[in-house]
Amino acid sequence: MTEPTRFQVRVRAPIDEVWHALTDPGALRVWLSEYAEVGLPSRYEFWGRYTPEGDRPRQRLLLAENNVLRFAWTVDGTETVVEIALAEDEDGTSLSFSQTGLPDYAAMLADPDSSLGMMHTFWALSVANLVDHVEGRPLTARCDLTSPLMSEEVRIDAPRGEVYSSIADPAVFTRWFGARIEAETHVGGRWAMGSLEKDPDPAKIVDLVPDSKMSLAYQDGVVATWELEDSGGGTKLTFVQSGFSDAKPPYGMWMGWLSGLAELRRFHEVHSWRPLWVDIQLEGTPEGLITLDGK
Repeated sequence: MTEPTRFQVRVRAPIDEVWHALTDPGALRVWLSEYAEVGLPSRYEFWGRYTPEGDRPRQRLLLAENNVLRFAWTVDGTETVVEIALAEDEDGTSLSFSQTGLPDYAAMLADPDSSLGMMHTFWALSVANLVDHVEGRPLTARCDLTSPLMSEEVRIDAPRGEVYSSIADPAVFTRWFGARIEAETHVGGRWAMGSLEKDPDPAKIVDLVPDSKMSLAYQDGVVATWELEDSGGGTKLTFVQSGFSDAKPPYGMWMGWLSGLAELRRFHEVHSWRPLWVDIQLEGTPEGLITLDGK
């Protein structure tokens, strides 16, 4: 185990509205979980198909006051502690998150789809959805951890060519995703998060149709595909993962990619866009590389 995993995000909404979304059970059922029950100052529980080990509540409230929410969450037999703290800033609200008791980055890579290993991407997706919820935007998606189907459609209010460039151009991809991407942008070319030189097992581009489609194949057989269509002046993006065993879908990777799609939508749709993620620290991450997709 390591020091806490931490991140900070910008929220364009008043602090009282963000606190309400964090502590109101009806709001939690919109952006976080299938089921939620809250009775401050003693009860804070969420569970269901969108929650790791969500067959029953596994949380224990520790603190909920002065815009600080802290609760213990037992995951895979390990007690972790989640803390979410809010502070006012000039644009609305700053949200700081930490969770203790998680594996370090190397251990997460070794088993990213264990309940503990997927905590990083679970919270990346959940907080992205929280921000969209309080800012009055449609949620991108939630990950159904009971389903083997990994296909999601999102509409982006931008021309198809611009959205395609955001996916196929490594420099633009890097800008909205928040981690450096290097790629040889042709069929058969290598694609790496970080550095092609230092990645021993990069993905390969197996399909590339200008303005319409890109597919990446990973060494473990998983294929990630973006397909684009015109849609009412904007773009319908269909994102699919395939090539995995139905007995063990790669939910950790899926949640990471969905959190990325949420930022891709913001990149094209939010006026004066700035990255949602102000600072992220995944303990043990090599050379400070920030990744949200489990790869």
